[in-house]
Amino acid sequence: MKGFQIFNRASTAITNRATPSKLLIVLTFGAAGGAFLAISDDSPFRSLTAGESGNDGGKKKKLVVLGTGWGGTTFLKNLKTSAYDVHVVSPHNYFTFTPLLPSVTNGTVEARSIVEPIRNIVRNKPYNVEFKEAECYRIDPVNKKVYCRSIQNLGHGENEFALDYDVLVIAMGARVNTFNTPGVEEHAHFLKEVDDAQKLRRSIIDCYERASLPTISDEEKKRIMHFVVVGGGPTGVEYAAELHDFASQDLASLYPSLKDYLKITLLEAGNHILPMFHKKVTDFANEKFQKDQIDVKTGSMVVKVSDKDISTKNRATGQIEAIPYGVVLWSTGIATRPVIAEFMEKIGQAGKRVMATDEWLKVQGCDDVYALGDCASIAQRKALEDAAAIMKTVDKNNAGAVDVGDFKEFVKDIYERYPQVRKYLEKNKLKNFESLLRNAQGDSQKKIDIEALKKALSEVDSQVSFLPPTAQVASQQGKYLAACFNKAGRCEMKPEGPFRFQESGGRYPFHPFRYRIENPFFLFTFLLLFTLLVIELTE
Repeated sequence: MKGFQIFNRASTAITNRATPSKLLIVLTFGAAGGAFLAISDDSPFRSLTAGESGNDGGKKKKLVVLGTGWGGTTFLKNLKTSAYDVHVVSPHNYFTFTPLLPSVTNGTVEARSIVEPIRNIVRNKPYNVEFKEAECYRIDPVNKKVYCRSIQNLGHGENEFALDYDVLVIAMGARVNTFNTPGVEEHAHFLKEVDDAQKLRRSIIDCYERASLPTISDEEKKRIMHFVVVGGGPTGVEYAAELHDFASQDLASLYPSLKDYLKITLLEAGNHILPMFHKKVTDFANEKFQKDQIDVKTGSMVVKVSDKDISTKNRATGQIEAIPYGVVLWSTGIATRPVIAEFMEKIGQAGKRVMATDEWLKVQGCDDVYALGDCASIAQRKALEDAAAIMKTVDKNNAGAVDVGDFKEFVKDIYERYPQVRKYLEKNKLKNFESLLRNAQGDSQKKIDIEALKKALSEVDSQVSFLPPTAQVASQQGKYLAACFNKAGRCEMKPEGPFRFQESGGRYPFHPFRYRIENPFFLFTFLLLFTLLVIELTE
C-alpha cells in the first residue's frame, strides 16, 4: 500500500453516496484552503544541519515525533532525509481523515475508509522508523527526554518508558474545550476520534430504539428524539447536516412512526455559524439549515448539561432556558493538553493559552523542539518592536535619518518578515511601503528618522492574525517542516530567508511558514459546481 491511499478511499466514499450535506463537508473543509490544495514554502532548517552527519557514516541524530494526526503524519510522509533515526509515539497507530468523522457517525462512510495505518504510510521510506503505540505524559527539555506510557496496560512496571531525543517534533493536537461547563464530560459526546464517531452513532440508534418502545409517552419521545449540536464551527455544522440526511432518509424508512418527533438544534454562542469562513459559505449553510428545518440558535451559551436537558443562557437577555435532549454533541473548540501545559511551564510559557512557536515552527524558549498543528500557535514578530533595528539597517551611514527611497532595498524583506505590513497596506488602500512612510513623514522634503518610522509602523501590527486550528493548517505545516529537514544543509550554505533586522545581519536560512489558500470565492464556486454535478450524476 503506497502513499496516502486514504485520500482515494475518502473521495470514493463521498462520491458513492452523494447528498447535499456533502457540500457542507467539502466547503467547510475546502474553503479554508483544503489539504488537497495545500501550498507551503519549501524551506529547510538551519539548526538541523548537524543531523546530516548520517549521510557520511557519522552518528545519526535521534528524531522523536509525538503524534500521528494531520501535522505529524504529513511531516512523516514528506520527510525524505536519511539523516535521522526516527521514532514516532502516538496512542493511535493510524492516521484519521478527520473531516469525514461526521459521515462515519451517520453511516454514509465506513470507519475503515477514513483511517490508514501509520506503518503503511512510513514503510519504504529512506529513513528508519520505529513506532511506539503509547501516549507521552511528560517532556523534559533539560535532559531531552520524553516519558511515555503504553496504552496496552501491560502491568508489572512495563507500561512506562523514556526516549532520548536530539530533535523533537510535537504534533499532539489538542483536547476538546469544555470551558469547565458542568456536566459536559459526563453527558456530552465529542467528535475527535473514530471511536467518538462510532459511540455517537450507537447513541443515535439507541434513541430511536428507545423511542419506539410502547411504554414511552409522546412527551418523552420528543425529548429522546431531540438531537442538540453545541458549536457552530466546521465539525458542528457538518454533523448537523449529515445527521439530518441520515435521519430523513435512512432512519425515516426504518422508523416511520418517529419521523414527526425528530428535531435537530444547533447552538452557537457567537452571532453566526462558521465565523472563520467566507460569508458565501456561511450564507449557504444557513439557507440549507433553514430549508431542512434545523433550528439554529445563535447567541446561546451553554451553562450546564444534565442527563436529560441542556441549560443555555441568552447572551443578549441573560435568560436561562432548559432544553430537553436525547443526544448532545459538544464541538466548541479546543484546549491545551495537560502534558503540553506542563511543558510550557518549564520553558517559560506559563499562562499562555497555547504553546508559542516562531515563524519557523520552532518552540520559543526551547532548543531543538518544533511544534505544529493544534497544539501550537505561531507568534508573529511585531514590526514596531524592530523599528530601531530596521532603521539601523537602512541608515548605513549612521546619519540618523534617511530618504524614503533608501528603504527600497529592504522592502521585500520587510514584507516577508512582517506579513502584517502588506495586509495593512491592502486594507488601507496604500500603494506600497513608500506610501506608508510618506503618510507618516508629512513633509515630502523631510527625511525619515526613527520617530517617523515608528509612527508609520504604529498601527501595522493590528493586522497580525492567528491561524485557525484546522486540518489544512496542520497539513501545510507538516509539509513545510519536512522540507526544512530535507534541505537543511543546502540552506545553511545558501540562505533563502529574509534579512535578519533585529540580529547581526545576514539572512535567515529559509523562508518563514506561510499558510496559503486559493481565492475563497473562486474555490467556493468551483466546489459548489463540482459537488452539485456529483449529486446530479448519482441521483
